[in-house]
Amino acid sequence: MADFATRDPLSPAFWDERFARRFTPWDRGGVPQALHTFVARNDRPLATLIPGCGTAYELVHLSESGWPVTAIDFAPEAVALAKQGAGLWAGRIEQADFFKWTPQPGAELDFIYERAFLCALPPSMREQVAARWAALLKPGALLGGFFYFDPSPKGPPFGILPEQLDALLSPYFTRLEDLEVTDSIPVFVGKERWQVWQRR
Repeated sequence: MADFATRDPLSPAFWDERFARRFTPWDRGGVPQALHTFVARNDRPLATLIPGCGTAYELVHLSESGWPVTAIDFAPEAVALAKQGAGLWAGRIEQADFFKWTPQPGAELDFIYERAFLCALPPSMREQVAARWAALLKPGALLGGFFYFDPSPKGPPFGILPEQLDALLSPYFTRLEDLEVTDSIPVFVGKERWQVWQRR
């Protein structure tokens, strides 16, 4: 285990230190198959937000598929790395706090993509995350991605139990899809599922 100076995942410095030292075991280095499938089966582009985007591989794929996408991260080092890899699409990456970020006037979101954002934050933040997801999405819009299930209280990643996720999201969303993930990276193997939820 690397020796890090910062231990608080609520601080941008925590993530900056890990991205700067390339200690990113949550980073798969590409786009998961479930997202490829989700994009391919949609008959129109969805205006998308990627919170806690990290290196933002998914932003490139969605952008190349014609989707209007914004990726945000509050860690400057993550944003810098994401911009380096995004090429033509670097302007769609912003340094921003998810809890304060808002879309441009008139630019409503159709989809929020969840990838190791909820599990990066302490469990005490979950209700705030869910409420913010709901506030950013209009009725009928979608929240989808990968949810990490693990009873261990240690993290990050901080796992959640299936019944806890249901209780967290059901006040705002209806679950449409719940699928096994077959191409997980080692840290998530056997502990994540692809789910899609629709804003009530």
